[in-house]
Amino acid sequence: MGFPVYSSMRLVKGEDLNHHGTLYAGRTAEWFVEAGFIAAASQTAPENIVCLKIHGMTFSRSIKKGELVCFKSRIARVGRTRIVALIEVWVEEHVAVRGFITFIHVDADGNPQPHGLTLTPETDEEKALDAEAAKLE
Repeated sequence: MGFPVYSSMRLVKGEDLNHHGTLYAGRTAEWFVEAGFIAAASQTAPENIVCLKIHGMTFSRSIKKGELVCFKSRIARVGRTRIVALIEVWVEEHVAVRGFITFIHVDADGNPQPHGLTLTPETDEEKALDAEAAKLE
């Protein structure tokens, strides 16, 4: 059974823009990691989650001042200590940014520790997402 999809909204303001007047990639990355963290940390203790790698954050369209963006995140794959999250950034009815982040479940000393999570893809969508995330390892 799959994990839930988490959503958070942001309003793009002037301080979020780059010199082209569009959403700065650095601000997007900050929000992107936060959205992935929410998906991973919702299934275990947040203090035990650290970011290992952003596998990609691909923009398919620019985002402008005043637009509302919706960050949707979900766990795509789990390993013994790894949690891979898919993050999509929606503007209106379109995905503007998409990518994956791998988080590691750690103990108090920062050493990898099993999280005990399982994920069994059941639907065609979940199976395709699992296969896509498996290629990242």
